[in-house]
Amino acid sequence: MDKSVIRYAREEDISLILKFIKELAKYEKMLDEVIATEDLLRQELFVDNRAEVIFLMVDEKEVGFALFFHNFSTFMGRSGMYLEDLYVLPEYRGFGYGKELFRQVGKIAAERGCGRFEWSCLNWNQPSIDFYRSQGAQSMDEWTVYRITGDTLKNMIEE
Repeated sequence: MDKSVIRYAREEDISLILKFIKELAKYEKMLDEVIATEDLLRQELFVDNRAEVIFLMVDEKEVGFALFFHNFSTFMGRSGMYLEDLYVLPEYRGFGYGKELFRQVGKIAAERGCGRFEWSCLNWNQPSIDFYRSQGAQSMDEWTVYRITGDTLKNMIEE
């Protein structure tokens, strides 16, 4: 594994962040669902500070990224860390870079006193499932994720 460096994203990285998001969406066969724009990301990440991004760099090139944010557990009475995205460029997979990014987010969570570190994984993504299990993660099979978006969300608040 070549020497790697982790760095936090800066506002001037907006186009690179969107590129990584689209690469991940393409891998997950969900590219048609990406409606994020550079302007939306700039507002959410760097004006409202709703999430954070780190890059993993090899030879001064960004080869992976992770996007994460805090959530809150009322039962624990503490914040947690939610990993929204983790992605490594295909040609850099198999060298431990994904593990390094994953562990860095976990380290950030621990340093901030978070009570837990969570994420979602597509059911068909067996390589990622195997990786997460190898890190000691447990699936939350007794929980089902629900979502309301778009027009459904607008209609819900208008009723």
